[in-house]
Amino acid sequence: MKTGTFVCSCADTCDIDLETAREGVTAVDVAASSRMLCGDGRNAMEAVIDEHDLDQLIISCPEAGVQDDLRDIATEHGLHPDAVEFVDQREGAGWVHEESAATDKTARLLNAAYAGLEHESVSRNHSAEAGDSVAVVGDAESAVALADRADVTLIADGTELAGEADLDEVTVERGRVADVDGRFGEFTLTLESRVTEDCISCMECVRRGPDGMVTSRPIDIDPEAPDGGWADCCPTDAIEMDGHERERTFDQVIYPAADEGVRGGRIGFYTGTVDAATVAAVESLIGGYDGPDFLDLEMDICAAGESSQQGCTACVDACPHDAVARPRIDDVEFHKEACQNCGACTSSCPTGAVKLREPSNERIAREVEALLSPTTDDSGGWLFDRGSSGIETPVLAFVCSERAAEAISEYGRRAAMGTDIEYPPVLPVSVNCTDTVGEAHVMHALAAGADGVAIVGCGDSCLHSGPDPKAELVERLNRATADLGLGERVGFFAPDIADYEPFVEELRSFAEGLSESPVPPGDHEATGRIDGAGERAMTDGGATTQPSGGVRPNPEFDSHGWTLESVRAILGHTEAERDVIRGLKDFADVEVSDTCTLTPTCSNLCPTDALRRSGPELEFSHERCVNCGLCEEGCMEDAIELEPGLHLDLLPERRGGDAWKTAFEGEMRECSNCGTAFTSEGSATKIEAQVGGVVEGLAPDGENVFEYCSDCRAKLLYKQETGDDA
Repeated sequence: MKTGTFVCSCADTCDIDLETAREGVTAVDVAASSRMLCGDGRNAMEAVIDEHDLDQLIISCPEAGVQDDLRDIATEHGLHPDAVEFVDQREGAGWVHEESAATDKTARLLNAAYAGLEHESVSRNHSAEAGDSVAVVGDAESAVALADRADVTLIADGTELAGEADLDEVTVERGRVADVDGRFGEFTLTLESRVTEDCISCMECVRRGPDGMVTSRPIDIDPEAPDGGWADCCPTDAIEMDGHERERTFDQVIYPAADEGVRGGRIGFYTGTVDAATVAAVESLIGGYDGPDFLDLEMDICAAGESSQQGCTACVDACPHDAVARPRIDDVEFHKEACQNCGACTSSCPTGAVKLREPSNERIAREVEALLSPTTDDSGGWLFDRGSSGIETPVLAFVCSERAAEAISEYGRRAAMGTDIEYPPVLPVSVNCTDTVGEAHVMHALAAGADGVAIVGCGDSCLHSGPDPKAELVERLNRATADLGLGERVGFFAPDIADYEPFVEELRSFAEGLSESPVPPGDHEATGRIDGAGERAMTDGGATTQPSGGVRPNPEFDSHGWTLESVRAILGHTEAERDVIRGLKDFADVEVSDTCTLTPTCSNLCPTDALRRSGPELEFSHERCVNCGLCEEGCMEDAIELEPGLHLDLLPERRGGDAWKTAFEGEMRECSNCGTAFTSEGSATKIEAQVGGVVEGLAPDGENVFEYCSDCRAKLLYKQETGDDA
């Protein structure tokens, strides 16, 4: 594929040196520039496309209307519309930074766009079947509007529906909504009423009950209605003053009065004002859902649990949209129709069992590396160096593509109109939401040479994360970077579209407070693994290691492996302050007490094979452990305790290449007859103490059956029963 980049200064309104920016673009087949691509430069652009037979374009242009025109030019010359990518050299660079920084940033943005396109995922859809049943709570008008297309049930929710017209095609249910559970295709509404299904609508309770506290359509009694003799008037005994509860199941729910927090999945659940768009949305989902598939799943490496033991809960805890559930204690289930593409589950998953399709972790990694690689000229020399011009303090910024990105664009527009807005030239990587960002992303950016990492999101009003969205992550990672000898280098920032000053000041203070990182920019290229053929062997004191004793089943760029690879790259240039790096959630050491009987439970449960039995020893690989907790939870002797943190002294490069430590050393019992070691001494002693009295006397000559292996024990017992040798 032949790629061309085009740099534009937007009629010289951008403070960019076009020639220098063009020289800083690498890896593409041709780089060109123009002061106004959509005007004077249009013909030249068309000529370059034809001359170099380009089939992919990367253009510096943030203006939507102009983007459409330039995309049309590309299609006229045989390119696919999706083969044109745009970067913002204006609002995010030339309008808010001085010339050399804006020029450097523009070149890096173009390089990052190219790197990202090389790893762009092919779009894929997900479908989910559903029926046509729709519950409408307390809104007769909406129920009627849908009745022609759906099987509509109107939940009265205490509303008097007498006199409502056109309800002939609508099923009316009494009761008030007490709970909503489930998701698209299987919502369950719990309804509470004081009248049961035995009601025959004879109206006797309406006539005799307290005024205004008994509805006639449907018959129901207000929960505040006083008890009294009138409640005995029902000829079918359908009145239950203590309340009657029942459940109804529907494919979709319209509940205008519900708080958004009650939603059981966004798709198919509607709150707030109901209008024509809501009705159309309901109709579009009748029969099922077909929409983008945002996730790749590899559940065979999931650490959620095993054998009725609960393990990792990261994805369930992280998802803000109820798209991940635990149908069983040892399993998780993804409901992709409820997924909002925020990436919270993927950044929290330690094993890579769930991965965001776009942008993938590898795409993010390549964009980060391209942004942090200093721009070079044709001879390979740096166009800009530290302490001269260009970007002197490389701060990598993960920017939410929704509100945060719009706020930053607005700052650029205000700057162009004369407002004095200028902030440090951070290097942005667009993410679906700051929930996409986890410890692996930040540690990789630091390993790639960033002086600091800014997570730029929506703040307290974030639709996904809620209040104080990344405070816990920032605190953890600053603890880790301090332990690694880097000092604190991570911050969260929330630009307010109406007030730029706090963001500008906080970002400037953050950047100015950063010292130069000892990790050189542009040197590190991640593999996303800690093992396998693509990995560089690690050398320490002459010991070359192959991590973990072999290949792990985890995919590339899983959080645990990617983080560990990044830490190793950082430690090639720093001296850690501590042997145990705190703040990294996907790592732990195990301590095993003397109560261990060497049963295989923990090694069988471990989803990453971090524990293994070797004769009388239980061995542990710190590289493999993702701190899921399954071994600790499942140990029948309560002998295992996890100690969170990355323990540097347990890594093979500090152990002469040995990835395994002996976590517990016991003794094996040998068969009194054949000499075979058949079980651990601890297990044998424990079983003998529990059932020894029951089997006492079964063996001849007072022999102890617990001193024999299973084969010899069978022969011994046969001899006792028959008097013959087996």
